[in-house]
Order: sequence, then structure tokens, then C-alpha cells
Amino acid sequence: MTGDAFIQIRQVHFVYHPGQPDAVEALRGIDLEVRRGEFLAVVGANGSGKSTLARLLNGLLLPTRGEVRVAGRSTADPAARGEIRRLVGMVFQNPDNQLVAPTVEEDVAFGPENLGLPRDEIARRVRRALEAVGLWERRADPPHRLSGGQKQRVALAGVLAMEPACLVLDEATAMLDPAGRAEVLDAVTRLHREQGITVVLITHFLEEAARAQRVVVMHRGRVVAGGPSAEAFDGPDWLEAVGLAAPPMGRLADRLRRRGWRLPSGIVTVEQLVAALLRPGSPAPGAGDLGGGSAAPGSGGPGMGQRGGGPAAAARNPAAGGVGGG
Repeated sequence: MTGDAFIQIRQVHFVYHPGQPDAVEALRGIDLEVRRGEFLAVVGANGSGKSTLARLLNGLLLPTRGEVRVAGRSTADPAARGEIRRLVGMVFQNPDNQLVAPTVEEDVAFGPENLGLPRDEIARRVRRALEAVGLWERRADPPHRLSGGQKQRVALAGVLAMEPACLVLDEATAMLDPAGRAEVLDAVTRLHREQGITVVLITHFLEEAARAQRVVVMHRGRVVAGGPSAEAFDGPDWLEAVGLAAPPMGRLADRLRRRGWRLPSGIVTVEQLVAALLRPGSPAPGAGDLGGGSAAPGSGGPGMGQRGGGPAAAARNPAAGGVGGG
């Protein structure tokens, strides 16, 4: 294990209902490190074990076999568990299940109040946390008046007020619309960039995982792949083999590469693809390779130059281009 590892997971197995007829082995020999100050994404289809792994990171669940250590202390040690849960804050899927008070400000203060902190320290933490997620001006509002994305940001602020060293987001955007997802992810990305907080993002949205520095892919209770996010999403076939939907822009980039475009690895979003296509000096096929009637290998459709104005336009609006597709 490296010296800067904040969380260390060693040969961890986890079984639900052990010894019972309905026993399920959710994790099978996981070895993983989360480095201090890292932004790590853990992706996988439903049933891959990623949410079970999330709950092991702060001792909400304990391994059936193996060990989880946080800042050098084992989650199996009852004397360490309180401090571990302060260091590793969790944000869950449903924001309504995490809000407990009649106003935003009171909700964020709930955790620090339970620590018995002085009132001025609680006030400082609440303001700092709400400013960090962009909701200080809504501090007097009842949470039920907020959008889903705003509610999840309140839940995030409540965790931040405990001043954790690490944030674990367990499918925290799964119930939000695209605007709400962007609100939460922008707040988390900013916290990581500006405050250096360690982030573990559990998600099945590969577009979200592209924000991370490193990505781990889980399948049937095991880690099956991992690496820098810029390299993790190439090859739609293998992603789909582990139950993940390859991002439309990743599929489009893959088809463009087969037609001769020299595109970088890790393209997941429209913005990434357009930037790669339009960057100065980007090597590209000749015009004759883009306009005619031959289909891209495996595309099953017409050449992309026939509709929509070429690859950059197709990236912005894949439905118009013949090589996009959902």
C-alpha cells in the first residue's frame, strides 16, 4: 500500500445473509486504494456491488472477510468507527430521506449540533457549507420548496458541515433530472478543485465518471478494470459486456476513429468531442472520406456526411448525423 492512501481495502468480501439460503456474495476479493485528495469514480451496472462497497468505506457495513482501513484505522474497530464516520461523509440517492429540519439552515446545522459544538462554530460551519454549494441565500427556505438538485446540495452541505476529509456519493444524482445532476456534480467538482477534498463518486453514469481523475469498473462483485478517466471509456463493446451503456459521444468518437479521425482517448461528452474535432491541426481524413455513400464499419447506416454538416455538427446533434444514436 502506498503512503498517501487514505482508504485501503484489502481482499474484502461481503455476503448478505451469510449462512442463509438466500445468501448473496456482493463483493469478491476487492483490493483498492483511495489516495488522499483524489477524485475517484466507481462505476458499474446494478448488482455490480458498487453501493455495497460505498457503505464499507465509513463502516456502515463491515466486511465478511478482509479489511477496510481509513486514515490507518480499521472500520472493524468499534473505538475508531465514530471518527471514521466523521472523516468519511456519505451522500445517498434520495435527498428527501436525508433532510430532517424545517429550514435549510437548521438542516445543515443538525450534524454539528449533535457534535456539541459551540453556537458560533456551528454558525461558521453552516455558512461555509451553504456557500460552498451555492445555497446561502436559500438558508431560511423550507427544504420542500427546493428543486431535487437543490435538496441534494442541502444534503451535501449537511455532510460538509461535519468537515469530512472524504465525500462518498452513492448514486447521489440518480433520482435527479439533468439540471439537478449538473448542479450537484458542479458543486462536488468545485469542492475537490478548491478545497482538495477526497471524493469517491459511485455512479452508473459514465458522463459523470468522466469528471474524476481515476475510474474503477466493477462487475459481479469484482474490480474488472481501472485507470485514468481519460483512458477508461474507449471501446463501447467491452463496456456493454459489463452492463454499462457506452456514452453516445464515446460511440460516435469510436466510429470516427474507424473512419480515420485521430481522436484522443476518453471522449464522453459533446464538449469533449467537439473540442477534439475542432482543435487546430487535428489530423483528419480528406473531404472525400466524409461525404459519400460508404458506411462506417459496423454502423449499419449511411455515411455521416450526408446529413447534418459533418462530424462536429453530428456531435452537437447526434440525431441529425446518421452516426450518433442512443
